[in-house]
Amino acid sequence: MNGSTIAFTGGGTGGHVYPGLAVAQALRARGFEGRLAWIGSTKDSDRSAVAEAGLEYYAVPSGKLRREVSLENLSDAFRVLAGYAAARRVLKSLGPTLLFSKGGYVSVPPCAAAASLGIPYFTHESDLTPGLATRLNAGKAERILVSYAETVEHLRPALRDKALVAGNPVRASVRRGDAARGRALLGLGEGIPLVFFLGGSQGARQVNELAAAALPRLREAAFVLHQTGAAGGAAGPDGAAAPDGNRYKSIAYIRDELPDLLAAADLVVGRAGAGTLWECAALGKPMILVPLCGSGTRGDQVDNAELFARSGAGVSLVGAEATAERLADEILRLLADPARLRSSGEAARALAGRDAAAEIADLILRRIGETA
Repeated sequence: MNGSTIAFTGGGTGGHVYPGLAVAQALRARGFEGRLAWIGSTKDSDRSAVAEAGLEYYAVPSGKLRREVSLENLSDAFRVLAGYAAARRVLKSLGPTLLFSKGGYVSVPPCAAAASLGIPYFTHESDLTPGLATRLNAGKAERILVSYAETVEHLRPALRDKALVAGNPVRASVRRGDAARGRALLGLGEGIPLVFFLGGSQGARQVNELAAAALPRLREAAFVLHQTGAAGGAAGPDGAAAPDGNRYKSIAYIRDELPDLLAAADLVVGRAGAGTLWECAALGKPMILVPLCGSGTRGDQVDNAELFARSGAGVSLVGAEATAERLADEILRLLADPARLRSSGEAARALAGRDAAAEIADLILRRIGETA
């Protein structure tokens, strides 16, 4: 299996990069020896993540797809056109058999360019409700891959025959997380529950503030690990940093240790982005979700969180519900009820436990005629 080139596109956030890399890793695991290339944004974080995974990287201009009226839409329109032209040049040079799009605003010009060159492409949606990029890419996509059966109903009727429920790809390294190694990294003995706050790579201020405010009550019952994000810091509402030690540790960004620390967690608290949800679910972790909401978002995280809450996989605290007192109450209530904690984790694993990366890799290989 060494005669084909498969191109990937997507970016802007880790949620639009890491699932695609999971598919690339699954292709390699299945013996694909051809060329793998990624068409992405000019962001250093996207480039470095792809390069570390061993894929060629080609940066193209990209403009955000805004729903609101803004003067920035005009300049972004020119960037989208420039991105289309650049992506077309890259694709003509690569000559891929297939393009796999993980979505995000970065993916729109490459998908349009692929369509203009007659290159088939699959587009993947991680969230319960399709984002604008997916809706733009779906029309000419050969396959529309979605994470949830409910998502198909959100597509235009004319597109539903092209949809396939495939799940959301999770990196193999996450599935190999080892709880004992994770607890050893923290010097944490048996019998002490571990609550893991995920502030995201950029730092979710709301999650960080909630962690700091709830900490005095929580560390009486558990060890609190807090990933704050590069811009976060474990700052409370008054701007004061929450101290490390005394059953609390903050880390700005976690890389290779993340799978083991996630595996060690008894409970995870964080946003409701698709990547976070599926990585936690793959390890059977119960969750308390504080979805991003308000005028600056399309509401996808609220939809995701409500789906997981309805399935018994977690608790969703939306908007005004997300107070430090309510959060601490929910955490302590779950920790005091091992049966409920266990059933919540089992529900998470059942909801999102399939190996989507492997399934999508197999689908791609069948499409290009290189099935092992």
